[in-house]
Amino acid sequence: MSTSIRSLFATRLYQARLSDLGSSVDPDELEASCYSIAEDDEAGQEWCAANDYPGYTSYASLTDLPWRFPIFGVVVECIDAHVAAFADDLGFDLGDKALKLEDLWINILPEGGTHGSHIHPHSVISGTTYVAMPEGTSALKLEDPRLPMMMAAPVRKKDVREELKSFIYVEPTVGDVLLWESWLRHEVPMNMAEEDRISVSFNYAWG
Repeated sequence: MSTSIRSLFATRLYQARLSDLGSSVDPDELEASCYSIAEDDEAGQEWCAANDYPGYTSYASLTDLPWRFPIFGVVVECIDAHVAAFADDLGFDLGDKALKLEDLWINILPEGGTHGSHIHPHSVISGTTYVAMPEGTSALKLEDPRLPMMMAAPVRKKDVREELKSFIYVEPTVGDVLLWESWLRHEVPMNMAEEDRISVSFNYAWG
């Protein structure tokens, strides 16, 4: 008797150092730029207050970060290269179109702040590069996309191999970039560190 068990329909997660592809990015300069923008962005501050968003995000207020601070232009150049490498790994046939940066925004999450579970509709690849990750801060929590369909399934054993876990917690360090397909549900659990958790997130669309 011959038995075959295969893993199908893989969910890929890309992790690298941002500056591995492209120019070097000074994390201290990037952190200072994030704080400077947050302090001046009154529209973003008002949006965060009106929507009970903990800390600060530029998502709803600014679309021109590379114009405001040149270091964001360098960040985008690096991300472009990583997204191209990830798209190749995913086997995308892009035809005569390209994956292009659609959104780029700052996240500053203070102690006690969280960012609930969500996806990024209308995008192809999403990701984050990490600017400040104090000791004890939140990992990125990724959810098995099949989970809503497992209505009658028992829970997994605690020591189950990674590919079968319902949730994966990734602990990036400063200077890392993570990429995933935009349909993958993810969240940032509560920041338990006293210092801010700072990141720059982005979406790439096809067209």
